[in-house]
Amino acid sequence: MTQIISKSESLKEAGEAVLEVFFKPKSIAVIGATRDVKGLGGSVLKNIVDAGYPGPIYPINPKATEILGRKVYPTVLDVPEEVDLAVVTTPGRFVPQITEECGRKGCRGMIIISAGFREIGPEGRKLEKDIEEIGKRYGMRIIGPNVLGVVDTFAPHNATFAAVMPKQGRTAFMSQSGALMSAILDWSLGEGFGFSSMVSLGNKLDVNEVDLLKAWVDDPNTKVILGYLEGIADGQLFIETAKEVTRKKPVLIIKSGTTAAGSRAISSHTGTLAGSDQAYRAAFAQCGVIRATSVQELFDYAFAFANQPVPTGTGVAVVTNAGGPGIMASDAAERLGLKIATLTTETTEKLQAALPPQASAHNPVDVLGDALADRYATALEIVLQDPNVHSVVVLLTPQVMTDATDTARAVAEVAARYDKPVLGSFMGASEVKEGVAVLSANSVPNYPFPERAMEALGAMVRYRRWLDSPPLTFPQFQVNKTAVANLFNRFRQEGRLTLGEVEGRAVLEAYGIRIPKGDLARSAAEAVRIATEVGFPVVMKIASPDILHKSDIGGVMVGLKDAEEVERGFHAMMDKVRARMPEADIWGVNIAEMVPKGREVIIGMNRDPQFGPLLMFGLGGIYVEILKDVSFRVAPINERSARNMMSEIRSFKLLQGARGEPPADLKVAEEIILRVSQLVTDFPEILEMDINPLVLMPEGQGAIALDARLTLAERG
Repeated sequence: MTQIISKSESLKEAGEAVLEVFFKPKSIAVIGATRDVKGLGGSVLKNIVDAGYPGPIYPINPKATEILGRKVYPTVLDVPEEVDLAVVTTPGRFVPQITEECGRKGCRGMIIISAGFREIGPEGRKLEKDIEEIGKRYGMRIIGPNVLGVVDTFAPHNATFAAVMPKQGRTAFMSQSGALMSAILDWSLGEGFGFSSMVSLGNKLDVNEVDLLKAWVDDPNTKVILGYLEGIADGQLFIETAKEVTRKKPVLIIKSGTTAAGSRAISSHTGTLAGSDQAYRAAFAQCGVIRATSVQELFDYAFAFANQPVPTGTGVAVVTNAGGPGIMASDAAERLGLKIATLTTETTEKLQAALPPQASAHNPVDVLGDALADRYATALEIVLQDPNVHSVVVLLTPQVMTDATDTARAVAEVAARYDKPVLGSFMGASEVKEGVAVLSANSVPNYPFPERAMEALGAMVRYRRWLDSPPLTFPQFQVNKTAVANLFNRFRQEGRLTLGEVEGRAVLEAYGIRIPKGDLARSAAEAVRIATEVGFPVVMKIASPDILHKSDIGGVMVGLKDAEEVERGFHAMMDKVRARMPEADIWGVNIAEMVPKGREVIIGMNRDPQFGPLLMFGLGGIYVEILKDVSFRVAPINERSARNMMSEIRSFKLLQGARGEPPADLKVAEEIILRVSQLVTDFPEILEMDINPLVLMPEGQGAIALDARLTLAERG
């Protein structure tokens, strides 16, 4: 086995990383600008002017001469100076002509705010296609259509029809929903959360999430990248790009459309094809993307990443003035895979000397309900010096003697001296309002409840694990790829795209996966001969491309111990199966050796429309349908991912050995997962594949694939 390192292009070499025209344009034309500042074109123009954009602004309208004190031009071609970025607000039917004019003018970019495209059906899709072709012909990048627009707080410019301009910050945000972006923009002002730039993606005719990752990875104004996505156009490219980006900056994404109802809504909203939720979950984990499940969670995480350093470990300390919230925080930490740090003896002794006798000098550190700012500051300082502590959550409940504002100042001052994340949970509302504002002004994120603080910290720890993980390499086994290619070609020539047990076993054998000794028998005599060669006892299974669940119709016999039983079993099976399924194409029976008892698992693959081959692992046999205890990864994968696939299933302890049973051969199971990963990567025409069951013998004794089934795509 050799190792092959993923060879994705560097982001700078990709040539598409820089989209400065949308963030730092030299000049802007607003096509469809009007005097009505409540209308689409008028509001976009006014927002650009009010944001303080320093470059030339050209309103375009054939029916006006002056808007907001600026000269108006009939078309973009009539502007005597260069136009760098065009913002289009006209009805959709006029946009192809406008795109042509912008291309002729030499515009480097277009933002098409107008709606009425793919989301309305075939006619709108045709308009999009025309615009796309024109843009490519002129080498002009396009955001949209059907978008809110683009904001850059450092340019500054606000090429949107949103009601407000965001506060300046270090977080970039992309959204496939313009309405959600508008709501978040308004919310952010109330919360004091700032953005470096915001982009509404809409229908993603050209610029998509991958382009923005490339644009923001080296942006000095952006520390964290956020996204709301309804779908990803090129899953494999996204994974390769995100792998590089997340090594430099955290990427936090909320993916909607995780249910059947949600997927239908996406189709009618932006025409995006939503992939399976399992594929997104697996893909994000494999490329270091932190997934949020709600907008609240997304910004809870963002507050922490944007304002605090990433912890170097899992040890967390809690400083609190109330026992109950401290217990809540500890429970949440354990649930999230964090560790309530064991304080060193030196730390405990310092706390005991500095705190009242009734206080707790162990973690959680309870500074008591009468604690003022100085006691909080002392405890926090001592705890942050402990080498076992990698992060701290400071809890405060408002009591009669509590001074939340002074305490917040003290917490912020101490936290600023250490390169460890400090998160606050000042619980309450009116009594802690000023203190929370102080924390926010000093870059200490605050959460109204301890669980939310711990969840944010958990996201940071997951990101730390990604940063500490080695670059991905993929194993490459010596296999007979030519044999499989020849098999697939022959099956297609025969008009067959579904491969049953016989053909599936041949594919597995070519890729070094052990199968039972045996062969196909077309007659009773042939069955007896094969059974004698294999050695008794044997298993007999009906061989037919039309029969998937063999045991349901009497198509499986086990433990046949001599030639007489094999002969009698052959005739009985043929009679029973033909009576139950008279239309089935029956080739004969498969005779195979009896495999010793072991743990049955399944290894499968389904080709996801966005991400490609989605591998599955879980308990096999009948349990996969009943328990659905499975895990997923997007191929290709490495050894660590294969091990994690196994350990993630709820029944993993059964495979490790329970109640005195020996552990299964998990090392061989890992290798087989990797061989399947290579197989489905080598042959993109494999749409679906199941090895079920794969029998895992006791540790050191290997594994045998008893059954396999594959489905191929039609040519092209």
